[in-house]
Amino acid sequence: MTSGEYRSLAEFRRQIRSFLHFSEEQVRAHGLEPQQHQLLLAIRGLPEGATAAIGELAQQMLLKHHSTVELIDRLERQGYVRRKTNAKDHRQIIVALTRRGANVLRKLSLAHRQELESRGPELASALRRAIRGMRQ
Repeated sequence: MTSGEYRSLAEFRRQIRSFLHFSEEQVRAHGLEPQQHQLLLAIRGLPEGATAAIGELAQQMLLKHHSTVELIDRLERQGYVRRKTNAKDHRQIIVALTRRGANVLRKLSLAHRQELESRGPELASALRRAIRGMRQ
């Protein structure tokens, strides 16, 4: 790899970290931890027809089942999610956003969208440069 390729990769990584830093600050300002926000987003952002079963959420979050349960426990205590039994399979627990959870997720998502509209072009440009540098 050339020095330019390393610089491109470093800049792309800096752009990602900058966005993540913004995200973490926003999330904490709303009284959540970044993984909690990610779980709320995973619930709301599941593909059409998918159910927010704990196993599915663990897979979306790239976490072990028990770690996902712990996150859900904390979010449930804070009033952001609730558990319910799957009507078709009573053995399965489904996680749903409460009104409070949906409201905080909407506020955070609007802030994230605005940040992406602002920083997105720089991030996309850095990604293109990193990819282009890797092909040469």
